[in-house]
Amino acid sequence: MTQSPKTRRPAIRQSDYERLSEFRYLIRRFLEFSQVQAEGAGLTPRQHQALLAIKGYPGGGPVTVGDLAERLRIRHHSAVELVNRLGEAGLVARDQDKDDHRRVLLRLTERADDCLAELSAAHLDELSRIEPMLRRLLDRSRD
Repeated sequence: MTQSPKTRRPAIRQSDYERLSEFRYLIRRFLEFSQVQAEGAGLTPRQHQALLAIKGYPGGGPVTVGDLAERLRIRHHSAVELVNRLGEAGLVARDQDKDDHRRVLLRLTERADDCLAELSAAHLDELSRIEPMLRRLLDRSRD
């Protein structure tokens, strides 16, 4: 049995390591900012993520618990528990799908909409602040 030659990977330069390190640092800073903002609004970071996933679902279409689990990259039963807690907090309502009565669709309550709007405004401001740094990091033509 003959081995095929190893595929050569491109050389990784010090500047590549620095860009990757800086990118991860900016992500961590943004996530820390997000956590503090969510907690300040009386939510856990996961609850904030869930509200955003429901409100920001691609196409604005109806969202099921399965869709939410996929968007948050969690197991279905974990999404069910999260939706239960959000429902108890008056943030998410469940509606039966009119076309398929087996499906349950999630929607934000007015209270959740208001809370998410405040959080999203703060997050958009923070993204605007770090956008130049991200653009600089992602622009490989500068190397």
